[in-house]
Amino acid sequence: MVCRLRKSLYGLCQEPRCWFSKLSTSLKRYGFLQSYSDYSHFTLQTGSIQLIVLVYDDDLIISGNDSSTIATFKSYLSDCFHMKDLGVLKYFLGIEVARSPEGIFLCQRKYTLDIIAEPGLLGARPASTPIEQNHTLAKFESSILSDPEMYRRLMGRLIYLSFTRPDLAYAVHILSQFMQQPRQDHWEAALRTVRYLKGCPGQGILFSSDCDLHITDWCDSDWVSCPLTRRSISGWLV
Repeated sequence: MVCRLRKSLYGLCQEPRCWFSKLSTSLKRYGFLQSYSDYSHFTLQTGSIQLIVLVYDDDLIISGNDSSTIATFKSYLSDCFHMKDLGVLKYFLGIEVARSPEGIFLCQRKYTLDIIAEPGLLGARPASTPIEQNHTLAKFESSILSDPEMYRRLMGRLIYLSFTRPDLAYAVHILSQFMQQPRQDHWEAALRTVRYLKGCPGQGILFSSDCDLHITDWCDSDWVSCPLTRRSISGWLV
């Protein structure tokens, strides 16, 4: 006896691919265009009306500039799938969303507190900066960590936290260079970054409602200061 599987079953390895294929086909049939740089990003432009859909597994974020068009699109999705409307976006993948007349505020406060609690630093004294000034982490030769996975796990979480915390960009950039063979000094420097988070766990990004859409940037090169690559480190801000 041979059984032929005519459709994917939940839990099989091919289920996510089949689900996303069906979802993307339904969105394209409605008129959405799939981004080539991010395949989970879909956009629909009809005159001055724009819809944007972001997909993660079976969760969707729907945004746009016309409420009636969004309602019509939700009705279309309800006809295609068994779906549940969770209302206005408040929490997604660890990112908390708050709205006010000033704009939209994004932060990862709960995620930050989880990062602080994991190494047991909830009662530690906060650090004033995420990394020491004029550090020499690349030259440290302390003992190699017996369990490098804890360092890599912490750095992975800090990298994700950087989405709403641009003030961590430089520290994470430096510390992530040592994930292959982290040493005790690197671990201590990473814990300093965690102690810095304790002083401002709810800090995030505000997308102002009266933004003028002008880009402001600056560059400050420190001229071949990296002892490993002899490259300059420059910064820019938008």
